[in-house]
Amino acid sequence: MVDGRDIADIDDEFELAKVRSDFGYLFQGGALFDSLTVMENVTFGLKYLTKIPKKEYSRIAREKLALVGLENAEDKKPAELSGGMKKRAALARAIAAEPRYIFYDEPTTGLDPLTSDMVMNLISDMAAKLKITSIIVTHDIRLAFTISTRIAMLDKGKFEVTGTPEDLRKSSSPDLQDVHR
Repeated sequence: MVDGRDIADIDDEFELAKVRSDFGYLFQGGALFDSLTVMENVTFGLKYLTKIPKKEYSRIAREKLALVGLENAEDKKPAELSGGMKKRAALARAIAAEPRYIFYDEPTTGLDPLTSDMVMNLISDMAAKLKITSIIVTHDIRLAFTISTRIAMLDKGKFEVTGTPEDLRKSSSPDLQDVHR
């Protein structure tokens, strides 16, 4: 269900493309194309998900790269970037088509604490500045409790606990005893 609409039954390719364009994805490993520059990676989705004129691609990419603090990285290849820079480049790509929702898959996994904090702040900033709904899959409890407005904890594919971070902090649920420490 997206905005009250069951999207599982959409069989019209045009309608499905419209729904898909509402979503951005930040994959755990960034999933940047090694053979493309950062600029080319950021503009990649614009070609396939939007009707934006090609002449606008560079402007949009530069704007999104500036939002994530990578103004001077547009000509670099992913191999030349640090782990945190790769995450930021992937985030710039995810927001380039101006989605309404972004799915983050383990956005802080494999990052040092300082870079994790930077990514956490960036996710929060993007949600506020761009008015994007963020859906984050994470094992990082600190991340979940710091930037979330609602949390759902899963166990074996089932919701065990849901609520606001404050609700979960106050909960006496045995599933949350480790979280309270």
